[in-house]
Amino acid sequence: MSFGDPNNPYGQPQGQGQGQQPGYGYPQQAPQGVPPQQGYGYPAAPPVSPYGGGGYPGVAMEMPGGVKAARVMMWILGAFNVIGGLALIGMSFAIDGELEKSGASSADAAAFGDLGQGILIGLGIFSLIIGALGMVLAAKFKSGANGIRIGTIVYASFTVLFSIFSLPLGIVSLVLGILIIVFLAKSDGSAWFNRNKQQY
Repeated sequence: MSFGDPNNPYGQPQGQGQGQQPGYGYPQQAPQGVPPQQGYGYPAAPPVSPYGGGGYPGVAMEMPGGVKAARVMMWILGAFNVIGGLALIGMSFAIDGELEKSGASSADAAAFGDLGQGILIGLGIFSLIIGALGMVLAAKFKSGANGIRIGTIVYASFTVLFSIFSLPLGIVSLVLGILIIVFLAKSDGSAWFNRNKQQY
């Protein structure tokens, strides 16, 4: 058997020296006109971010824990406002009923009763609207964009402001409002609400 035999598949190819083996050795240069490959001949995968910003479009990302907690707190604040609004409206009718039972017949007492009832009903309706707004914002967390995040931070800021004036009764809503602002201002909260913008 001769190493120089061109018909022998096991022989050394012609033009190769005694210590050289074909295809072995690192690195090898690609022939001209062929783009260089990374790794073991596979192209590099696109970067994958946990909340978008690259990777594969259409892949479902998981909502961060802080955003989930803020969403639950928004539902709680919305429920508190709805319950408070209904309580104010119910209280307004209870006050009107008490005035009628007391037999107050003067025009001043009747006007005062009507004014008080009107204020309570107005506050109750306002509280119902605020509660509904909070629930709508919470429902939009899964698919919402950065506008939902900004709207929620503004909503929580007003909640904190009004809770300060209603202390000590407003302590729960004060704490929830502060936590919502903190969770949505963090980088993972921002990345979650900006994920659709970053994918393309």
